[in-house]
Amino acid sequence: MNSCSTRRAFLIRSTIGGLSLLAARAARSQAHTGRLHVAASQWPWTQFCRREGRDFLADLDAGLAEVARCGVQGYEPGVSGPEDVLRLVPLLKKHGLEMRSLYMNSLLHKADEVEKSIAAILATAEKARTAGARIIVINPSPIRWGGPEDKDDAQLAVQAAALDRLGARLRDAGLTLAYHNHDAEMRNAAREFHHMMLATEPRNVTLCLDAHWIYRGAGNSSVALFDVVKLYGPRVTELHLRQSVDRTWTEAFGDGDIDYRALAKRLGSLGLKPHIVLEQAPEKGSSARMDAVESHRRGSAYAADVFRAFAE
Repeated sequence: MNSCSTRRAFLIRSTIGGLSLLAARAARSQAHTGRLHVAASQWPWTQFCRREGRDFLADLDAGLAEVARCGVQGYEPGVSGPEDVLRLVPLLKKHGLEMRSLYMNSLLHKADEVEKSIAAILATAEKARTAGARIIVINPSPIRWGGPEDKDDAQLAVQAAALDRLGARLRDAGLTLAYHNHDAEMRNAAREFHHMMLATEPRNVTLCLDAHWIYRGAGNSSVALFDVVKLYGPRVTELHLRQSVDRTWTEAFGDGDIDYRALAKRLGSLGLKPHIVLEQAPEKGSSARMDAVESHRRGSAYAADVFRAFAE
């Protein structure tokens, strides 16, 4: 067995205890309601509204009123700084939505930008913590959004070290860092994705499993998705849910290319109850029969059924 495989096996064994503790801590922070807590991500609402010629963020009060109507209990915003959190808090209270997690991009592969990026995240996370958030979803920015450029080994090493350091700082503050990826990180044998997992400590960096980006980034492969779960499943503290049929995103989360019932069973066998976040959105080729409210109403009902074993 080579050194990479040995380290991978060690991390898989070591995460079972440590990540179970993180998941338990997150669960203890949640009220026991007997139902599954489902949150809606900000991103799909912006996509549905854009399709309708609206700007979701321009009237956030009205937008969150729609979110509350669709049957979800929480909202995961995408934020860039503390001011975004401060703007959100009173609106979330008004509409009866929890913010158990938030999503942030971060520039972590450039050595001269790392400290600035970490400081911004920590300042934002502190405001979010006082508002009830416990999971900080971090997506390290690519070299260029939508571009074909890949980070080199030196940049990956800088990024992984920064991610681990950030995760340790967040953990000290009582928060959990959940690493998130898109399809770009799956290029070149998924070297960026795997390095972020293997070069960081499981207690510092957990995984926000965006199942469909793993699936699509691996060439529309369920085999690859479940291999990732086999390798890093114990590190999953949050799930981003999206579905496709014949490789095109559906308007609502439901049956399709990915067997989410099998995924739920696999995660349940590890004793995990990850935070559930809907991130279903239309793309080119998707049908146009639903608005965001109907999409999320159907998706939240489906998620509640598939992941009912994770109910609080």
